[in-house]
Amino acid sequence: MWVMTDPSFSSAFLSSAWSALGGDPALLGRVTTVEREGALPARLPVRELARACVGACALAAAELGAVRTGSAEVPAVRVDDGAVATAFLSERHLLVDGRAPVSFAPLSRFWRTADGWVRTHANYPHHRERLLAALGVPDDADRVASALAGRSALEVEETVYAAGGLAVALRTPEEWAAHEQSAAVAARPLVERERLDETHTRVLPPVTGGPLLPAAGVRVVDLTRVLAGPVATRTLALLGAEVLRVDPPDRPEQADLHADTGFGKRSATLDLAADRGALEELLASADVVVTGYRPGALDRFGLSPEALAERRPGLVVAQLSAWGAHGPWGGRQGFDSLVQAATGIAALEGSPERPGALPAQALDHGTGYLLAAAVLRALTDRTRRGGTRAVRLSLARTAAWLKDPDTATAPAGATVEGSPFDRPDPWLARTGSRIGRLRHARSPVAFAGGPADWSRPPVPWGSDPARWA
Repeated sequence: MWVMTDPSFSSAFLSSAWSALGGDPALLGRVTTVEREGALPARLPVRELARACVGACALAAAELGAVRTGSAEVPAVRVDDGAVATAFLSERHLLVDGRAPVSFAPLSRFWRTADGWVRTHANYPHHRERLLAALGVPDDADRVASALAGRSALEVEETVYAAGGLAVALRTPEEWAAHEQSAAVAARPLVERERLDETHTRVLPPVTGGPLLPAAGVRVVDLTRVLAGPVATRTLALLGAEVLRVDPPDRPEQADLHADTGFGKRSATLDLAADRGALEELLASADVVVTGYRPGALDRFGLSPEALAERRPGLVVAQLSAWGAHGPWGGRQGFDSLVQAATGIAALEGSPERPGALPAQALDHGTGYLLAAAVLRALTDRTRRGGTRAVRLSLARTAAWLKDPDTATAPAGATVEGSPFDRPDPWLARTGSRIGRLRHARSPVAFAGGPADWSRPPVPWGSDPARWA
């Protein structure tokens, strides 16, 4: 079992995350970590990764806050394992009028095949329909199990993907390492950062008063779906950004997941092909565009980083994908559970004979906080040096980082011991909303003078107009 307890190992994660974001290593000393045994237990160092992602995000927020207040000192950051563990399970802690959400649909799970296991994802109706069509069976779990039991895992993977569905074969770490996509992912940095032009500068105005909101006045077009992208934009909303989530009108989001990740945001629907004028009006005054669709899927709407840079110089474009934009799987859709299965994580957390899972959808949540951090650092760099910025992250690259972390031992702040983590209650809140009475996880992003909670609860999906408030 791989259990890491050395504090320098935790520091290595934060150091490597902050380095990947282009941050000044001297600022790592502003971070204090409250360690709590029992938080996010796993064979892989999930707690250390989660702590680093949140810590890097909080530090990026504090840095931008110092820039916008004109302070010479970056506010102190505090990362509490209890808050992090609770937030990484936010979708499970949510209650709507006392009702617990359903995380996975019946056909989203591991299935035995003739030679191993396959993981399917069928939470959305269109993915369920395509899975069933590829297998040639009705919507019945027993029939699905029977169809899969007679086929090889790799055959199922290719057949279902060819039909537009989602399924991946369970692989060991060694089998994934031999795959072309693994090599393509490993060749990319954890956070890809690009400056698309050299001349355009957009300086954010100073912020005053309290709480300190580093992203105040920043307009974010949120073109993401469950879960990592919405976690990132939920975090930007916490920090003061005006976030408008935009979804296609014919693809409703799962109501509970939308509620969990909708804090601080407005929600609209927009047909990007038919309502190009409305899209252009949004982009005309946007500061950030965040996309979470498979690579290239939105390019036909003029939403590639290069096309956006031409129309809106000085923009920050943030892109998230499951498998990255390169390699044979670069254009494929994917979700956290599928990436865990393909990259060997499920085999490590269980075994090739009986796959397991991380204690949370840590690839989603971790990548979400890193994506928010990348946006915040891009805003800071744009303020200092100008330029249109693009950042890119993928769940598969975060998975590679989890399995083979940077072993740098640069110091990364102080560590204090807290009481063991045995319940999430101290980090849960309750609030009313148009959706119902909500119990939800507080944000783990904390720095001196920063916000303690979101300024507004989530709204029903698609209930706002597709324009800035």
